[in-house]
Amino acid sequence: MSTASPPSPSDRDPEIVARRASSFGGHAAAYAAERPGYPDEAVRWALEPVVGRGSLRVLDLAAGTGKLTEALVPYATTLVAVEPDPGMLAELRTRLPDVRAVTGTAERIPLADGSVDAVLVGQALHWFDLDRALPEMARVLSPGGVLACLWNVDDHRVPWVRGLKQVSRSSLSLRDWQAERAFTPTPEFPAVEYAEFAHVQRRTAESMAATIGTHSHVLILPEDERAALMARILDYLHTTPETASGEFDLPIATVAIRSVLAG
Repeated sequence: MSTASPPSPSDRDPEIVARRASSFGGHAAAYAAERPGYPDEAVRWALEPVVGRGSLRVLDLAAGTGKLTEALVPYATTLVAVEPDPGMLAELRTRLPDVRAVTGTAERIPLADGSVDAVLVGQALHWFDLDRALPEMARVLSPGGVLACLWNVDDHRVPWVRGLKQVSRSSLSLRDWQAERAFTPTPEFPAVEYAEFAHVQRRTAESMAATIGTHSHVLILPEDERAALMARILDYLHTTPETASGEFDLPIATVAIRSVLAG
């Protein structure tokens, strides 16, 4: 699902990018409550190259509040979640107390060489320093292991969703991106496959606005600009026929890439 658009000034400001990347922890409860989970079909596709192994060891990297971790529980014999932000990690541990959850980053994963069969990343690969993270993910994977990355993206092919996207842009929005080009193949990950899965989230105007309120560009806005943006979003949702009368389905495209470790 291509979502490319021209670069914005925010794309070229490393300070803004860093602030966005670290903005979620103080709003971890809202993130857990409002962000969508992941469809089972996407998770099964991500794990397909290794699902035949007898005991599946899975790492959810940059696990956040455990949105993807929860979907991995039925598939993993051993499951570990790694997350750098203390607030997000605390929320994950509260929601999934039986899952091993530890502090770490994609660039320094606190696991042994070859210790997992699959590394999954939900809604986070775009924040990584890939020059450091890709070799590190390769290090912890077993031979023939799989790296898979998933993103939930509002389906902007739907006209009212496309209109909401335009209304929701702020002065700190980053440019859109293309999941299928999330990283260039490397010697460790020489081939990248792409898939897309239909998904929905039941929303109201208020909960939809709350979801957008957990997006990083909104979290770091000055308060007056944030308030104006949220008012604009609610006005759009209350006056758009598809979203004006109580609950509605938000159409989502869950886009996924996977690559099997070479050798």
